[in-house]
Amino acid sequence: MPLQRYVRLLRIKGVPSSMLLLFLIRLPMTATGITLTLHVVSELGRGYGAAGLVGTATTAGAALGAPMVGRLIDRHGLRPVVAVCGTVSCGYWLCTPYLPYEMLLAAALVAGALVVPASSISRQVLTALVPEGQRRTAYSLDMVLLETSFMVGPAAWIALTTQLSSTVALTSLGVAFGLLSLLLYVQDPPIRSTAETVLPRQPRPPARSWLSGPLVATLLVAAGALFVLVGTELAALATLRASGEVGWTGALITVMCVASLAGGLVHGAVPRSLPQLPLMVLLAVLVIPVGLVAQPWWLLALALVPMNFACAPTLAATTEEVSRLVPAGVRGEAMGLQDAAAKTGLALGSPFVGFVIDNTGPGWGFAAAGLGGLGFAVVGLLLRGRQRRTRATEAARVSQA
Repeated sequence: MPLQRYVRLLRIKGVPSSMLLLFLIRLPMTATGITLTLHVVSELGRGYGAAGLVGTATTAGAALGAPMVGRLIDRHGLRPVVAVCGTVSCGYWLCTPYLPYEMLLAAALVAGALVVPASSISRQVLTALVPEGQRRTAYSLDMVLLETSFMVGPAAWIALTTQLSSTVALTSLGVAFGLLSLLLYVQDPPIRSTAETVLPRQPRPPARSWLSGPLVATLLVAAGALFVLVGTELAALATLRASGEVGWTGALITVMCVASLAGGLVHGAVPRSLPQLPLMVLLAVLVIPVGLVAQPWWLLALALVPMNFACAPTLAATTEEVSRLVPAGVRGEAMGLQDAAAKTGLALGSPFVGFVIDNTGPGWGFAAAGLGGLGFAVVGLLLRGRQRRTRATEAARVSQA
């Protein structure tokens, strides 16, 4: 049976406990953006533009800091990084309710750079614990848990904010980050496999030896996937607002998450699946015609199911490709670069698709998201083709010599 792959995965020592803890850590992370937005708008009396600027600062900090934090994990191990990042995150969110807007904006950049890299750590732990033949299933389950956290986390902290106050919600974020980081520090899951730890410690390989064309192409495709996803969410929200059905936004997002979750389960259960680039092309192509369906909301939700079915598989295949292309000594930095690529795609997709929507209409936002994603895919394909041609030329020279 297909689910036997997941049963075998969860029988591996350390996998269930590590995945559960990292799922819990990502729950408050998924709620930070919306909770902070509600605080800036309701408590600080600022507009959504000002709230968005804080979000941009956090995203920029995370994109800049992720490779650096990953490199520190490679060099010093998991515990020192979790201790520093967990302390910073805990302190930042405990202080957030009492900071004026200007200080909050400045602190957001630093806090974003030093956030606990839960997704990157999860991918490193799974790579260390799981044999190569089972990693696609492991990465797929990781994406399924991530989708689940996005379904649970924001709703929980929105309820705290609306039923109590943003101060309570933000303080609870700080407490959650502190306690969960402490648990991660105590558990200290491995980031290197047993075979990798028994080998003599090697000096860090130079970047030119592993930051290759295929890896850059993989990161570009990852950025394109997030470009498509954030653009699709923005276009869907604009479509619902234009049709007067914005109240169904939560239901629409739930349908999208469930479709992605189902796609991830299938991707990890089947013996063979598509690689990253074809999955990314499917993701982009399937969203382009969605703009032809504007209302009612449930029809729009159904039109978005095929595209979202490819979402989790694309992200899981990205992790599989990155882990295959880099040596163990720089895995943390490479996973950090993957996070940075994702943040870059988010940062580029939102304003680009927003500009198209403002100047044309909500329906064209879906086309802009898909075509933009295809642009990333084309550049990635060209990079891979160039690398293959270079290798073929070098092989011909060697044979002639």
